[in-house]
Amino acid sequence: MSETDVYDAARPEFDRVIQDIADYVLDLDTGRPTVEQSNEAMETARYCWMDTIGCGLYALNYPACTKLLGPIVPGAELPGGARVPGTSYELDPVRAAWNIGATIRWLDFNDTWLAAEWGHPSDNLGAILALADYQSRTGTRSLLMKDVLVAMIKAHEIQGVIALENSFNRVGLDHVMLVRIASAAVSAQMLGCNREQTLNAISHAWLDGSSLRTYRHAPNTGSRKSWAAGDATSRGLFLAMLAQRGEMGYPTAITAPTWGFQDVSFRGDTLSFSQKFGTYVMKNILFKISFPAEFHAQTAVEAALILHEEVNERLDEIEQIVIETQESGNRIINKTGPLDNPADRDHCLQYMVAIPLIFGRLTAEDYEDAVAADPRIDALRNRMQCRENERFTHEYLISDKRAIGNAVQVFFKDGTKTERVEIGYPVGHYRRRAEGIPLLKEKFERYLRGGVSETSANRILEICSDQEAFESTSVEEMMSLLVASRIPK
Repeated sequence: MSETDVYDAARPEFDRVIQDIADYVLDLDTGRPTVEQSNEAMETARYCWMDTIGCGLYALNYPACTKLLGPIVPGAELPGGARVPGTSYELDPVRAAWNIGATIRWLDFNDTWLAAEWGHPSDNLGAILALADYQSRTGTRSLLMKDVLVAMIKAHEIQGVIALENSFNRVGLDHVMLVRIASAAVSAQMLGCNREQTLNAISHAWLDGSSLRTYRHAPNTGSRKSWAAGDATSRGLFLAMLAQRGEMGYPTAITAPTWGFQDVSFRGDTLSFSQKFGTYVMKNILFKISFPAEFHAQTAVEAALILHEEVNERLDEIEQIVIETQESGNRIINKTGPLDNPADRDHCLQYMVAIPLIFGRLTAEDYEDAVAADPRIDALRNRMQCRENERFTHEYLISDKRAIGNAVQVFFKDGTKTERVEIGYPVGHYRRRAEGIPLLKEKFERYLRGGVSETSANRILEICSDQEAFESTSVEEMMSLLVASRIPK
């Protein structure tokens, strides 16, 4: 037997990253303020909750989403279990988390975090809300919406800080792994797990590795990207519930030579962290307010909308459309050729620019087959040149900017051209909060009134209009207001 065949079976300490996450969610680091002491983070979390719930209610209008909801087999409902907003489903909390998470993410309209890795931290609300409702209904804990906001801030922070310097998509891994890790951590805390149990839960979340990004990229783009986050948040909750029952953990799930996450899935690289967990991510979260579009395209859509009036009567006269974008946008959503389904279209930069140029809008309905059949869309796509603007890439990577710049310019056959419209920050960016929050409220009310009764909508809007009232509302009351009589088909 060679020396390399001998392994030391002594149980080591948990990886530092796993310990830091556990200590953060359990508030064991007494050297820093608790998240609820940040008024800005708590207020932003309230807006984030509103936006996320609105996105979920909006998704219930789409049969491609609703056909996947409910119990996994007929008859497996759980009366008195966790509820799914906008429906009459009552389910076990793990399945409810899957349902809630899938609706939240379905239309690619909830919040976004862009760094070395990107993702959608509000995806974690699937586990948080399902568990909070289940605990409240069963009498395990009497939770307030304040508790939900605190859990959301922590989940956002875990997912977002890991993503700041660690790019998993560049090694082919999907960002939903971070949803699973964050959901496992905050669920363990909500379940009342001790430190050892919390460490165990988080280690399992890292052991799961990640699904491949295949379903997000041509030629395989498909609807799995719309339910993958629901799957991840429910898995995180499931792992936390196992840990609560005493399931053992795996201390070096990340760093174990040969078998750990870093060696197996991260090409042997070491995870990098230069920032502690706090409230940074929630404060700086990016909201998708105006358009249900992949975030790297948001400012391109806004630019195209500005140009609509000038070009919509001259579509046949267009010779070329030049789109300048960041490296990430160029790599992820620069797509030519046939687009097979809505999930394919909402990740195509050219499609997302063509729609507002033609129609002066971009809605979720515009990704459906009925609109996509318009021959003018592909005619415009075929005249588009998409390229990286190095300045946009640079400003995208600067931590105190985090710009998501795009520019659009249209050239006509007669030699004339439009102005070059450049936009650096989308309306949902931290730098445009004052402009964006009123629009976010309008978005929430629009989808809320379409998803629950008028009486319930009025009461929810009243609660959501005041921070103190929101935080003091019980989870039981809020979820009761979000129930609808329909079982989606």
